[in-house]
Amino acid sequence: MASESMASVPLTLPVLPLDDEVVLPGMVVPLDLSDNDVRAAVEAAQAAARTGSGKPRVLLVPRIDGTYAGTGVLGIVEQVGRLSDGDPGALIRGLGRVRIGAGTTGPGAALWVEGGTVEETLPDPLPGSVTELVKEYKALATSWLKKRGAWQVVDRVQQIDGVGALADNSGYSPFLSVEQKVELLETADPVARLKLATAQLREHLAEQDVAETIAKDVQEGVDKQQREFLLRRQLEAVRKELRDLNGEAEGDESDDYRARVEAADLPEKVREAALKEVEKLERSSDQSPEGSWIRTWLDTVLELPWNERTEDRYDIRGARAVLDAEHAGLDDVKERITEYLAVRKRRSERGLGVVGGRRGGAVLALVGPPGVGKTSIAESVAHAMGRTFVRVALGGVRDEAEIRGHRRTYVGALPGRIVRAVKEAGSMNPVVLLDEIDKVGSDFRGDPAAALLEVLDPAQNHTFRDHYLEVELDLSDVVFLATANVLEAIPDALLDRMELVRLDGYTEDEKVVIARDHLLPRQLERAGLEPGEVVLEETALRKLAGEYTREAGVRTLERSIARLLRKVAAQHELGDRELPFAIGSEDLRDLIGRPHHVPESAQDPAERRTAVPGVATGLAVTGAGGDVLFVEASLADPETGAAGLTLTGQLGDVMKESAQIALSFLRSHGAELELPVTGLKDRGVHIHFPAGAVPKDGPSAGVTMTTALASLLSGRLVRTDVAMTGEVSLTGRVLPIGGVKQKLLAAHRAGITTVVIPKRNEADLDDVPAEILEKLEVHPVTDVRQVLEIALAPAVVPVDVAA
Repeated sequence: MASESMASVPLTLPVLPLDDEVVLPGMVVPLDLSDNDVRAAVEAAQAAARTGSGKPRVLLVPRIDGTYAGTGVLGIVEQVGRLSDGDPGALIRGLGRVRIGAGTTGPGAALWVEGGTVEETLPDPLPGSVTELVKEYKALATSWLKKRGAWQVVDRVQQIDGVGALADNSGYSPFLSVEQKVELLETADPVARLKLATAQLREHLAEQDVAETIAKDVQEGVDKQQREFLLRRQLEAVRKELRDLNGEAEGDESDDYRARVEAADLPEKVREAALKEVEKLERSSDQSPEGSWIRTWLDTVLELPWNERTEDRYDIRGARAVLDAEHAGLDDVKERITEYLAVRKRRSERGLGVVGGRRGGAVLALVGPPGVGKTSIAESVAHAMGRTFVRVALGGVRDEAEIRGHRRTYVGALPGRIVRAVKEAGSMNPVVLLDEIDKVGSDFRGDPAAALLEVLDPAQNHTFRDHYLEVELDLSDVVFLATANVLEAIPDALLDRMELVRLDGYTEDEKVVIARDHLLPRQLERAGLEPGEVVLEETALRKLAGEYTREAGVRTLERSIARLLRKVAAQHELGDRELPFAIGSEDLRDLIGRPHHVPESAQDPAERRTAVPGVATGLAVTGAGGDVLFVEASLADPETGAAGLTLTGQLGDVMKESAQIALSFLRSHGAELELPVTGLKDRGVHIHFPAGAVPKDGPSAGVTMTTALASLLSGRLVRTDVAMTGEVSLTGRVLPIGGVKQKLLAAHRAGITTVVIPKRNEADLDDVPAEILEKLEVHPVTDVRQVLEIALAPAVVPVDVAA
């Protein structure tokens, strides 16, 4: 390590203060004499030099915030003259450090102080660590100077041999602060001073490397932007030339959108929102993803028919004629649409088209089994009203955004299906069919049925707000028709906003009319046959509807007709059949095989299900409409010891409870009904519902199970032509049930002639077609005893139950 030997030489010198500046030994600096303190110090030094010998000498002392440093530099005034800007100045060379002592007097107005010079000595030869430090400093200084292009200074730095002089040379460095230079000035040890200067230079070079890296990255980005800007300008120039060649009007994309928005017939609030988005588009850069979102949003808004409406057809008779011509039956729907058109006509004639910002829309829910024409009736409604028709399939929809739309920030965002339906329709008053609304599900993405609450509420949908559009959309003039197979699957809150119209299925006569007027012409065209080449007689159509198909709708009937026509067409092409050909009921078996649904009444008495005691015929409602339901009961042998009640056939909890009630009623009233129920205590009772693969539930089979058990115990057969429905209570009361119309239609299809229903359901007979009631003998009852009197045939041979 270098050692230091300082010998102070007493000096009396005028002080030349340096404000926010530091001069180190070895530096030559010009100073401005216009400053009073500087001029006074130089003049005092010149006056002292005249009386003595040598050049004027001053003490250069840093003055920071009015405070003098404790160490100064002895300076020689080399020359006094003019600076480059013409002001008076002096050229001063720093010689060595001086420790400042007490103040004293001297000539002139300057401040004189006493001080002692600081002399520095180093061991000879220099230690290796000092030599390495000198090399490191020179290498760092050379690297820094080369970056600045100061090649001449590089040679001078390499020629400096002294350790202290090399450290003091960093006083020329412009990157050092005044505090750092003062620290160098006050560090007397030359080796410590060189270490400090090396550390300062190394730190600056590291900062410079980081700055250069950042500047390089920034420059590369700027170059890329400039290149992209240049290419886009060239592209715009090419487009301009192409527009000039094609004679197109000049204008950029944002100007085009602004012009389109201003020219479009938009509501005021929508126009304001669109113009704000155009302003954002004008401010955004071409490569910004926000620009793409805005353009897509503007295209969607401009494509919506904000003020487009079709004129309703107010020919009420003509509209009803269109509905009657396109659909047989469905009188409830036709009457509701006729009422809607009549009311709108009267409101329009009296200037009440818009009341409270809302128009008179309608929301109808068509609920019924598959194949009854729910979807096709919606098209007929649009045709009758003169409106456009749009179908929205909701089956399997589980995402709320499918109804309300996605937020615009999402990639691939789209408006909801309601907005897209209005856009597709091209008018604000279309007929929108929400198909299969009972098939809507919910999961972690939300509940679409909940999103439909606002859409289908006439009190709210005039201000429907889609998440994508974020502007109000008036849906109050839209006629919404919703279809569903199962009423129970629709949430109550959603069902409350719709007007329920039930489609319970067609009678056999209606099916014959539909097949003749609608299905047969359509299938003739699809089979490539002329209308007169194949004729289906009415007896054949009736047999198809009654024995080959058993359904609430007509889909299977249409498939059977299509199969018939394909058979005839194929036989004609093979040369086995001549056309024209009339298909009678006797031809059906040869063409499409045997009937699949033979009524119980048409079967041999010994083969009927009710040919043995303990079997009764009930009526039920399924997702496919009404259907007959058989109940079988049996008693276990007392020797098996299997007492209790056994139920099979995939029964729900409600139906199981009905079986318990039926058994309890017979046990408690057996003597009254003259039934041998004493043996029930030790014998097991088994009740079975055939078609065990089909789940069953509901209370309406209570009277059927009671009748089956009574038949088993009494040995009396249940009449083949009797079917029954109704809930039974512990006291034997027959309570009301639902789906009377569908059940009676199913009984008629199955060949039943006598039906037992609860007395409190008698009012529901008004919904049943008159031609069906004429063919059925309906018995409204209040007590299960009445059911047994009607349903059980007289006993022919007494049966000993105990045996």
